[in-house]
Amino acid sequence: MLSIEKLGKRRGSRVILADVDLRAEPGKVTAFLGPNGAGKSSTLRILLGLDRPTSGTALVHGRAYRSLRDPLRTVGSMLDGPGAHPSRTARAHLAWIARSNGIPRRRVAEVLEQVGLAAHGRGRVGGFSLGMGRRLGLAAALLGEPEALVLDEPVNGLDAEGVRRLRGLVRAHAADGGTVLLSSHLMGEVAAVADDVVVISGGRVVAAGPLSDVTRGHASLEDAYFALTGYERAEGA
Repeated sequence: MLSIEKLGKRRGSRVILADVDLRAEPGKVTAFLGPNGAGKSSTLRILLGLDRPTSGTALVHGRAYRSLRDPLRTVGSMLDGPGAHPSRTARAHLAWIARSNGIPRRRVAEVLEQVGLAAHGRGRVGGFSLGMGRRLGLAAALLGEPEALVLDEPVNGLDAEGVRRLRGLVRAHAADGGTVLLSSHLMGEVAAVADDVVVISGGRVVAAGPLSDVTRGHASLEDAYFALTGYERAEGA
């Protein structure tokens, strides 16, 4: 369970987040949607201990991320690309992450195979395309066989095969009882994988619930998203 309650974040007089509530439950894929600047990345960074809130709580299985021992065994995340030095190989990058969290070395080959990078394990990250970098980031997230996955724009840069592979991985993770929280701007892809949806706009949650509830009365998730975030009003102004 990933649980965020009454989360607030200010930078000076600017309100980044205001009373954000979010729950991502085991056995489900929860999509976290919102325009650029809405507060998605700030929320995820606080959840993963990379930033501190002004108020409220963000917990991973009832505990703050910073208090987790061997955190990659509990929650795997992908935020801003592979996070690897360009001169390192994909295999070396994953190997040091594994060592730092007490993860068996065998997992390196396994996750490279899972994400479709088995043939590129000895390739230097600096030569990777955007999509290959995203695959490497996903491999790092999967490395500790975590109970929860937190993925920020995981589809960005992936080709059709990569998108299909990612879809299968997140659905399989949820089917095995794992928790998945992902953000994306691709509404069609979200609609294909999500069980629950949380929509944020202007630092506030404007809708949350099962996909069918959030889209009720709208032709598609995209239409619901535009209506909920005020896009249609802005376009008509």
